[in-house]
Amino acid sequence: MPSYLINNTAIDAEGPNLQTLLEHCYVAKIRPLCGCKAPGVPMYISKIAGVYHIKRMPDTGAEHHVACESYDPPPELSGLGEVMGSAIKEDVESGLTSLRFDFALTKTSGRTAPTPSDVEHDSVKTDSTKLTIRALLHYLWDRSKLTHWQPTWQGKRSWGTIYKQLTHAAHGNQAKGLSLADCLYVPQPFFVDRKDEIAGQRSAFLHSLTQTDGKARRLGIVVGEVKAIENARYGFKIVFKQVPDYHFMLSEDAHKRIHKRFENELALWGAFDGSHLVAIATFGIGPTGLASIEEIALMLTTKNWIPFTDLNEKNLIDRLTESNRRFIKGMRYNMSTKRPLASVELVDTSPAPTAMFITPADTDEAYKQDLVDLTEKSKLLQWVWDIGSAMPHIPERSNPAAFESHSWSSNL
Repeated sequence: MPSYLINNTAIDAEGPNLQTLLEHCYVAKIRPLCGCKAPGVPMYISKIAGVYHIKRMPDTGAEHHVACESYDPPPELSGLGEVMGSAIKEDVESGLTSLRFDFALTKTSGRTAPTPSDVEHDSVKTDSTKLTIRALLHYLWDRSKLTHWQPTWQGKRSWGTIYKQLTHAAHGNQAKGLSLADCLYVPQPFFVDRKDEIAGQRSAFLHSLTQTDGKARRLGIVVGEVKAIENARYGFKIVFKQVPDYHFMLSEDAHKRIHKRFENELALWGAFDGSHLVAIATFGIGPTGLASIEEIALMLTTKNWIPFTDLNEKNLIDRLTESNRRFIKGMRYNMSTKRPLASVELVDTSPAPTAMFITPADTDEAYKQDLVDLTEKSKLLQWVWDIGSAMPHIPERSNPAAFESHSWSSNL
């Protein structure tokens, strides 16, 4: 567990009197310090649903020790830097994070469904003031620390872990006047002996989406692992692995566009048996009780649930995993593929973490200059793989003792 200091006194993060202590500090506006680095990194206390939480101050993730669970890479190395402060706004006073979406959470009768989400823009600059539905999935994966990896987690990440982390990450976020936790449906692990209980909980959530204000009906957001995209009697349906008894319907037009937009993801999913295909989609409930998908994006992950976009990125992640390295996967959010992204941050190198870039074969001069500017400004070590040549040597791991007093223990 992380160590915290309040008024220079260490506190027990699992102590029985923690909530009483945090309530006192919350009222007195006393800020705890994270003990991962001397003299301590400032944190703040939020109150959500009557429970007090110690949270990281905005834009301070890179100030923590790389093995601290509050550590995050510098936002400018990923797509997070573009949307933080505009599409994603953290309020220290309330402890809530406001999200701005470029997709709807309601649907008016008669409106046609949008196309599958996140068509690549031709322009280098994308809208940084609103999250696409794919960017929301990236945000949830980041906030859940599912982008983090360490060797001790090998073989321990199951859908139960994914479910727990995603549902927890949704709390404290709001969008369009709604709590994200109230809009999000993540299928819980399926057990035959709990089939009726699980179905009842799902039905209660789906019923909440049938409430209307007379003009528009609410939409839910589902995040789940795809088992199959297959024919239905009319149109098509998506079958999620943890929901064998309830399917999400697709129109024929949406089905065609999914296969066109996500051709690469579907091809890679078919090529690697151990990979997971994760879908995020908005959906509505019709008079029949069936769920119909409105807008959708797909994301491919390794067997350990680390996202990847192409074979080169998968090869790098597999190499790092097999070598027992600690790393964090960079997420693109709204960022165009025409701009450089630190694919991975290797956090077990010394004297600093290593930002790892993969440059496509068709990069133009603007991309190369952006990469130079990015690496010159960064305080991290740099590793660049031009895929026109063999993968360079992976930097050596630093002394493992540097991580012994810290742990990403909350995340598998």
